[in-house]
Amino acid sequence: MSAHAPLPITYFSDLLCIYAYASEIRLAKLAEAHGARIRVQRRFCVTFGDTEAKIGEGWKDKGGWEGFADHVQEVAAGFPHLEVAQAIWRDVRPASSHAPHLFLKAVELACGREDYETATLALRDAFFTEARDISRGEVQRSIARAAGVDVGAAEARIEDGTAFAALAGDYEAAEAQKVQGSPTFVFPEGRQKLYGNVGFRIIEANVAELLRARDPDEPAWC
Repeated sequence: MSAHAPLPITYFSDLLCIYAYASEIRLAKLAEAHGARIRVQRRFCVTFGDTEAKIGEGWKDKGGWEGFADHVQEVAAGFPHLEVAQAIWRDVRPASSHAPHLFLKAVELACGREDYETATLALRDAFFTEARDISRGEVQRSIARAAGVDVGAAEARIEDGTAFAALAGDYEAAEAQKVQGSPTFVFPEGRQKLYGNVGFRIIEANVAELLRARDPDEPAWC
């Protein structure tokens, strides 16, 4: 790997995960701190593939949907920068994160990285702040159009099957790299992983040390 090439960081997340939503500010801070020295690749892992099984059944002894909704609000309260609608998981219950993941992989293939990242943020915001059911196709398309995405081009990638293949690639990569859940930062060659609600200073320390180790004028201590 060239010392001048950006440091690749893979960021795995599930679109419906509150901790991943909270981590968006950490991604923004990393970009602000390091700019072109790093390159973050967003990929998807699956945590909310079947929300009825995960929440409706899995939280049955902890209050079910209402209990999980309370849990999300408690998590959000720990992040002053977040605004989370009270209706999510109480009244608005997306059936699966597979559907928006598929749509976003189609956007990535058809429209490129910038539109993919824009649409990812737009869908995530729409769910958490506006309580919109982003598992529904018409909701995905409406949000993406408002963000300036060529929805027709993206839909063509779903129709021809390539978006399914791209999403399968993300899930298989997450499994191969032993990603435990959402969100997870994976550093080059999978040697280091940071999973869950990890503070920015820890992420930043890892990134800074990896960048330092790639500098031929600096001794590598990690």
